Amino acid sequence: MAAPRRCWLVFGLSAEEALGAAGPGQCRRELPHGVRRVWPAWSYAVLETDGGDLYVWGWNESGQLALPSRAVAEERARDADGGAGPEEPPLPGEPPGAAFISIQAFPALLDLPQEAAVAAVSCGSRHTAAVTRAGELYTWGWGKYGQLGHGGRASSDCPRRVEQLWAEGLRAQDVVCGPWNTYVCVLQQ
Repeated sequence: MAAPRRCWLVFGLSAEEALGAAGPGQCRRELPHGVRRVWPAWSYAVLETDGGDLYVWGWNESGQLALPSRAVAEERARDADGGAGPEEPPLPGEPPGAAFISIQAFPALLDLPQEAAVAAVSCGSRHTAAVTRAGELYTWGWGKYGQLGHGGRASSDCPRRVEQLWAEGLRAQDVVCGPWNTYVCVLQQ
């Protein structure tokens, strides 16, 4: 007799995107071994393993998966040139949008800087936050309302440590993202 296999199901609005299914009704997905928890958002999800790894999938328009995002690249370009003009066309022979991922259909391993092990994760509407076992807070995704905690309103499609906490001797213990904000429980050293 075959050993039972664990698999996650999702029901409701955006069910296909939430588990990276190819089409309607295909909401069953085998996930990486050692799944500790799945953190769903409206259009994407983050999976945390027992070993502290993160897997991401779903919609990535604002960089919430920490994968290259066209919207974030365009925002950076506007900020760099003061919003003076349209985006530069691709180089000859380069297909438009080849470097960007708007939808990640299957769980992809996310590499945090210095291969940090994750202790807690939360998903906002279009941003993500993770606390490492060392007490660091990393955020990425849409930053329009300052929800990434980096002292500005820039979006980011790569995990960035929230330096202000570390500089003040604060160690993150838990994080909860709202739609346009981030709550962090900290321990003062």
